[in-house]
Amino acid sequence: MNSAVVILIAAAIYVGMYFTYGKALQNKVVRADSNRPTPAHKLYDGVDYVPAHPMVLYGHHFASIAGAGPIVGPAVAMAWGWLPGLLWVWFGNVFIGAVHDYLALMSSVRYDGKSVQWIAGKLMSRRTSMAFELYVWFALVLVVAAFGAVISGIFVNTPGAATASWLFMLVAVILGLLLYRWQIEFKLGTIIGILLLIAAIYLGFKFPLHASKHTWLIALGIYVIIASSLPVWILLQPRDYLNAYILWFGLILGGLAFIVVGFKGGTFTAPAYTSWSANVVGGKPSPFWPTIPLVIACGSLSGFHSIVGSGTSSKQLDNELHGLMVGYGGMFTEGFLSTIVIASISVYGLQVFQSLKIPVNVASWGTQYAIQVVKHGIKVGIFAKSYALGVHNAFGFSTEGAALFASLWVAAFALTTLDTATRLGRFAWQEIIEMISGPDVLKNKWIASIILVVFGIYMAWGGNWLIIWPAFSGMNQMLASIALMTASLWVAKVQRPAGAWKWAVVIPALFLWITVTAALVWFLVVIRPGFWVSLITIVGLLLNLLLVFDWYEAWRKPAEEYAAA
Repeated sequence: MNSAVVILIAAAIYVGMYFTYGKALQNKVVRADSNRPTPAHKLYDGVDYVPAHPMVLYGHHFASIAGAGPIVGPAVAMAWGWLPGLLWVWFGNVFIGAVHDYLALMSSVRYDGKSVQWIAGKLMSRRTSMAFELYVWFALVLVVAAFGAVISGIFVNTPGAATASWLFMLVAVILGLLLYRWQIEFKLGTIIGILLLIAAIYLGFKFPLHASKHTWLIALGIYVIIASSLPVWILLQPRDYLNAYILWFGLILGGLAFIVVGFKGGTFTAPAYTSWSANVVGGKPSPFWPTIPLVIACGSLSGFHSIVGSGTSSKQLDNELHGLMVGYGGMFTEGFLSTIVIASISVYGLQVFQSLKIPVNVASWGTQYAIQVVKHGIKVGIFAKSYALGVHNAFGFSTEGAALFASLWVAAFALTTLDTATRLGRFAWQEIIEMISGPDVLKNKWIASIILVVFGIYMAWGGNWLIIWPAFSGMNQMLASIALMTASLWVAKVQRPAGAWKWAVVIPALFLWITVTAALVWFLVVIRPGFWVSLITIVGLLLNLLLVFDWYEAWRKPAEEYAAA
């Protein structure tokens, strides 16, 4: 397969479906109205409810939902070959992921920025809301564990990315003060922010920071506790706005590079397909179905997106018509990123293995690929180095500089996911304590954040990555099916669109629920993870069964009972 063909097919799919399927969802299902006040205006508080420029919000939303997921997951899923993962990304984006993200965002907008778990309680029962909150909190613990492990690995293997990442946070704070406190002109602030970002990347290249994995985990834990408690305008909004420029530059550069490489004869050297049960999850033979959602956590679809969309993005949406670009377009952008990841490793993965003297070839790809990638700590590096080779061969750029940029790209998004997850986990914890009438001290934002972060960092401290990642991914994908079922109730019972549009939500939700439930049962029976991972997975499965039962009971009720909603 030629890399140019894959990139161009992906671009055609995403552009075409955005202006057809996406617009239909906006006009026929959500019926977005630019004149309807959004929660950012109705409930403005200067902390969480703050209307944002659509590009700023797009940057925040994408950086929060993407993290390392659309890179690490597809990179590891290459063990099955490039074709299975690519098809899962494309079909999942169009029929599940983008629909899920957009509806989670817009249903929250209609409910004053309430979380998807609150909406589930409104449409089903109070018990549903409690079960959903607990599920979300446990899932967010695994997000902190998985992404803490990924970021610390990036910082250890690419010290320059550590320097650039921390300087990037300082740049974001400066930009936030310029735009919101001193209110300088938006374009001027953008120019200053981009110049400072370039300086941060240069300083990272010149002055790398060296530290151990555990040192970085402690630093990350302290950082997210503080960052998740700051007002969104100080760090979150400006950082994620700048992240959008990193994203667009990386996507455009990578997309063009692999089109040029393709025209130069750059064909895929990785196998299209290895075996149905390649060695992936836990390093053991893993059947592509149902275990694929245990590996590709975000590039195709992700339940974490519904928590972001209904937790922070819905509180910052300035106009309902911006929702399609933020929610639906954000998922498509993530899918295009995953496509570039798959294309880059497909062309240059073997060359990277050879340069690092890692014993992986076409014959051993299905049995050794994932194991060796994790063993040598190149879960991100396999992409960064492949991407750098593509950029170098297309445009002559330095491979070292391109690899550093790619590593910063992943680290910047992963840091965003890490502190956004902590912020959302704090919200979920506080809502749980309020539901059970717990002591006020446990509602304190610092206490709520510390509990979540300590638990998550502890799991990342010495955990097996090939165990932690599938656990996080499975809980995350199950969350997507539950959130999509909640959205299906909102669509069918409240919005009541004409025709069969409600089935465009229900069918993907049920398919995903069956797939991920089967995958998590397989994970427990075959992989037999350690105590904490097993406990969280079992609790998640039990809560999942309760939530699906409540959804079925609510689905049977006549739509008239939801008129007041």
